[in-house]
Amino acid sequence: MANVGIVIVSHSEKVAEGAADMVRQMVGDAVPLAFTGGNSDGGLGTDVGQIMEAIDRAWSEAGVAVLVDLGGAETNTEMAIEMIDEARQKRIAICNAPIVEGAVIAATEASGGSPLDIVKQTAEELSPQ
Repeated sequence: MANVGIVIVSHSEKVAEGAADMVRQMVGDAVPLAFTGGNSDGGLGTDVGQIMEAIDRAWSEAGVAVLVDLGGAETNTEMAIEMIDEARQKRIAICNAPIVEGAVIAATEASGGSPLDIVKQTAEELSPQ
């Protein structure tokens, strides 16, 4: 059985890459993982096309949990999901959780074979009340 994939979307490529590096150090290759950060000009921002590509790279039949850093990243991720095949859309969840801690805990949960809804719930338990 496939594990849930993890996607990290940040306004900063370095933040996205660093968070992904932490995930890899914690769970190795146990989960599909992709990240994207920055805009197409190399500055701060996010890009819908790059988010779609990251979702494709981390795709798993078990689904994909997406961690985002700021509101614009969430908006662009929502737009990216809307542009993905409808059958896949239902297996993509945006987690309302801190990007680094959320990605690590989501990946840890996913590496144990948990389904997407549990991976999302576990990551979101870290969100401030």
